[in-house]
Amino acid sequence: MMDGYRPPTSLLVLGGTSEIALATARRLIARRTRLVWLAGRPSPALEKAAEQIRRAGADVRTVAFDALDPEAHEAVLGKVFAEGAVDMVLLAFGVSGNQATDERDPVAAARVAQTNYTGAVSAGLVCGKALQTQGHGSLVVLSSVAGERARRSDFIYGSSKAGLDAFAQGLGDALYGTGVHVMVVRPGYVRTAGSTERPDVPFTTTPEAVARAVELGLRRRSETVWVPGRLRVVMSALRHVPRPLFRLLPM
Repeated sequence: MMDGYRPPTSLLVLGGTSEIALATARRLIARRTRLVWLAGRPSPALEKAAEQIRRAGADVRTVAFDALDPEAHEAVLGKVFAEGAVDMVLLAFGVSGNQATDERDPVAAARVAQTNYTGAVSAGLVCGKALQTQGHGSLVVLSSVAGERARRSDFIYGSSKAGLDAFAQGLGDALYGTGVHVMVVRPGYVRTAGSTERPDVPFTTTPEAVARAVELGLRRRSETVWVPGRLRVVMSALRHVPRPLFRLLPM
């Protein structure tokens, strides 16, 4: 299986300013990727990300894309696929929200769910159909270990990721045998430039580590990837902790 792997020559990133996505793009560019589409809301941050990828050695094109505007997804993303085959789509957009304040603000809480779940459902279906039409390609979906079992400390974000994770797995089953590979990535807490004030928690990882895991998962044609890998065992155990006891855990 691994001998037949070829890194993608073209990459579409949904969530073009994501540090994980950019680390993944740089890693793939070092292998074979030469064309990168960065889709996101037009902003200086998106232009900065595009320049970073250009310096890494790829041709970069930016796409105005808003996860909260699903009615535009088919037209916007359709234009990308109309330019030529896309070997890999990386669905990397999402917001963490603020559990403490969002619990008191249903509109803010709904925005987290709409971005992380309903926006991803729309974009995922559009990209899945386009990949199926061209007959090949990978759809890599950045989920989270938080979606495995919602915790009191972040159940709004966790539930949105749980929905995303279930959707992506179902989409992978629906596309099985069509030439399209769907892979769900479940990282633990990821240390990024915007999270330097937050203390590390167990199984903290980095964008670069997630990028390495994504590449390895592509090589193996994995359907689910945990980062770090030992989280698979930890979460398997936590899923079976009785609820009264789970409530007492410092999570």
